[in-house]
Amino acid sequence: MSAEKYWDRYAAGAVSEVGTVSESTDKGFGWTQYDHHGPAEELLCQPGRSLELGCGGSEVAYLARKGVEATGVDLSPVQVRHAEERWADVAGARFLLREAVDHLRHTEESYDAIYSIWGAVWFTDPRRLIPAIREHLAPGGVLVFSQAPAVEGCYGAQGMYGNGFTGRVLPIQRWAYSEEMWQGVLINYGFLEVDARVLEAPDPENLGTLIVQARAPY
Repeated sequence: MSAEKYWDRYAAGAVSEVGTVSESTDKGFGWTQYDHHGPAEELLCQPGRSLELGCGGSEVAYLARKGVEATGVDLSPVQVRHAEERWADVAGARFLLREAVDHLRHTEESYDAIYSIWGAVWFTDPRRLIPAIREHLAPGGVLVFSQAPAVEGCYGAQGMYGNGFTGRVLPIQRWAYSEEMWQGVLINYGFLEVDARVLEAPDPENLGTLIVQARAPY
C-alpha cells in the first residue's frame, strides 16, 4: 500500500510538470533521463505487441501510433487515470491499473517486448518479476529496461523514504545491480543475448543510464 501511495504522489507531481500532448509526442521514445539522448524504440526489435511495466503513458501512445498493440500497467490510480485521459484518442493504446507481477501472473497474453523505463523493474524484487516476465515473452521476444546505475559497492535491495526525512513514513524499496550482476540474473532465468551497459550522460560529469536488453529463447 505504501508503494501505491508513493506512486500516486509521484504521478501527481509529474502531471503538473508535463507539457502538451504534442510536446510529449515530439520527444519520441527514450530510455534515459535526458531528452533526445541515446537509443529509442529500436531496442524493442519491432514488436507486434508490447507491455510497459510502470507506465507514464507517452511511450505506450508512441508505440500505438506506430501500429503496435501497446499496453501499459501501473499501480497508481492517479497515473493510470491521467494516461487514459491524455491518450484517449490513440487507438491501440491500453492502460491497466495493475501491479506488474500481479498482471503477469494473471494474464494469458504474451508479448513480443516487455519493457520498463525507470519503472517497475527497478522497484520490484527480480526474484518475483523476472521469471514472470520470462513466462509471458513470446519466443524470441525482448526484455528491455533502464534505470540509474548502481552506486559502486551498493547492490541488491535498497530502502528509501518516499517522503524524505519529514512527515509520514513512506518506505520504498528498489533493486540495484551492476551490469555484470544483471547479466548473471537474466542468464539464470533463461534469457539469451544479454547486453547490460551504462550509457554516459550528454555531459560525462552527470549521471548516466543503465540500459539492459535481453532476449527470450526461440
